[in-house]
Amino acid sequence: MRTLRYGSRGTDVMEVQALLAKIGYDPGPIDGIFGVKTQQAVVKFQRDNGLTPDGIIGPKTYSVLEPLLLGYDIYTIQPGDTLYQIALKYYTSINKLITANPNVNPMNLKIGQKIIVPYGIDVVDTNIDYTYETMQRDIKGLKARYPFLEVGSAGKSVLGRDLTYIKLGKGPNQVFYNGAHHSLEWITVPLLMKFIENFSKAYAEGTDIRGYNIRGIWDQSTIYIVPMVNPDGIDLVLNGLSPDNPYYEQLLQWNDTGLPFSQVWQANIKGVDLNHNYNALWEEYKKIAEDLGFGKPGPTKYPGAFAESEPESKAIADFTRNHNFRLVLAYHSQGQIIYWNFQNLAPPEAKRIGELFSQVSGYELAEEYGTASYSGYKDWFIQDYIRPGYTIEVGKGKNPLPISQFDTIYDDNEELLLLASIV
Repeated sequence: MRTLRYGSRGTDVMEVQALLAKIGYDPGPIDGIFGVKTQQAVVKFQRDNGLTPDGIIGPKTYSVLEPLLLGYDIYTIQPGDTLYQIALKYYTSINKLITANPNVNPMNLKIGQKIIVPYGIDVVDTNIDYTYETMQRDIKGLKARYPFLEVGSAGKSVLGRDLTYIKLGKGPNQVFYNGAHHSLEWITVPLLMKFIENFSKAYAEGTDIRGYNIRGIWDQSTIYIVPMVNPDGIDLVLNGLSPDNPYYEQLLQWNDTGLPFSQVWQANIKGVDLNHNYNALWEEYKKIAEDLGFGKPGPTKYPGAFAESEPESKAIADFTRNHNFRLVLAYHSQGQIIYWNFQNLAPPEAKRIGELFSQVSGYELAEEYGTASYSGYKDWFIQDYIRPGYTIEVGKGKNPLPISQFDTIYDDNEELLLLASIV
């Protein structure tokens, strides 16, 4: 992590601000700007933790912040320790300690033994610009806290970032949710990540969510989630174009809008719209795109050289081919709409299920038209599998949606995500 001080700006500043606020230090607005209030909060944190109170987040301060960002610490058992004492010290609970350490006997702690100690705070922040690095750290934190989670990679992005999947459950009914095919639509990532956290917490504690028996779902279904399909594009949108990006010169040419990447870039790092890169009327769409001026790499709507030309879309298609998904959800923004059909190929039950999703979310059930009705992921899934597939457009407004909409978006979609696993 780079050194942060007064005047620094960026998503990393925003993450630190969110953490400071979460643990009781007031950094002022969580806006990614290291101002006076943030500096004062850092100084107070440093004083409380035996650090030099200079208001600068360098290696030493970051080493103390990092476990809090991850949401857990590694503790070495000392003579006389009990889980109760450790829980008190870390402001956490005995149940959280037992969940994170399933192979540790609480009645027979061994001196020198290392255990994972989850803090008494949530891992996933939903008030920040949510980057790839944030997601990977949160996944690491969730996996430590909930070791029953399965984490793996569905493939790699153009720039070699993992398309990480998280698996919930062990039942025969397999479903698949993915987010952020489009980089301006990154708000769908924390939506899926917070769902993973809440689902895992309820499973560990044996509690329900909105009346749904989570342990029952765990036994009945297996939910696979790829929260971020387009990590390179999201990095470009949230962190800007770095001179060491291998596509630096091309990206400057491809973005001929006169607007910053943060306002217009939906594509992957090679200027391909991933949700127009699937083999569902791809050839027909390519002709339409060329006629509309989208025949070359750019911020949006360019379908690529051929269907599944991009490693991200091919990875998602291969991941689908390697499983037996009864239903898929592709999360996008915006419009508060659920799209359910493709070329009238959706099975008869698809509309009925879509109507249930509409009821629990308040979103309109609709069919796509125009350029949106070609070569998307859910289009390909419906075409090739004749099973229910849905594009869920969350929120309202202009992309990228402000993170201030998150609470409403999550409230609208949590039951939909639960229902989709068992419907």
